[in-house]
Amino acid sequence: MKINSLICLGDSYTIGESLPLNESFPYQLVQLLRKNEHRFYAPEIVAKTGWTSFELLAQLEQIKLNSNYDFATLLIGVNNQYRGLSTTDFAIDFEVLLRKAIALVGNTPKKVVVISIPDWGVTPFAKDSDATKIANEINAYNGVCELAAQKYQVNYVSITNDTRLAANDISLLANDQLHYAAKEHAIWATKVFNEVVKNII
Repeated sequence: MKINSLICLGDSYTIGESLPLNESFPYQLVQLLRKNEHRFYAPEIVAKTGWTSFELLAQLEQIKLNSNYDFATLLIGVNNQYRGLSTTDFAIDFEVLLRKAIALVGNTPKKVVVISIPDWGVTPFAKDSDATKIANEINAYNGVCELAAQKYQVNYVSITNDTRLAANDISLLANDQLHYAAKEHAIWATKVFNEVVKNII
């Protein structure tokens, strides 16, 4: 029986910053899939805290990956927003990243899952920032992601409103009060799981 592979592209949210590795959403996703009798290798993660879309792109151009994966996730953009970079430039980068992700899964768009960007503006880390401005900018970035997902016919999973619940529930946050706790990553993993299982051969 075939063992499936998964590659996850992104930044601190994909790594699960401030969490043990196995509590990050890629690992929780694989655990869910295995519990449901789908065979998967441990996820391959290409992500680093602080990466923007262009830094992720640069890394993908420098490293050697397997020629083909069964599934891919892409969650990127929060650091573009944090640095005040334009959504126009992000849209160009994001399309290139999405095309790369599709190529990595054998040019099968339905095996790619784009995940929306969490809203860090609700966290204690952002207490001296303009939460409304951050929310509006995150929405604009997510609009770019969703449009690209539609254009390339990949799956799009929205987790942003789930992350905004942390405004009134700090148990959803990791100890650093900026990134998210295992229970929040579990929500993301479940949403991605629901898309992946539809496309397991």
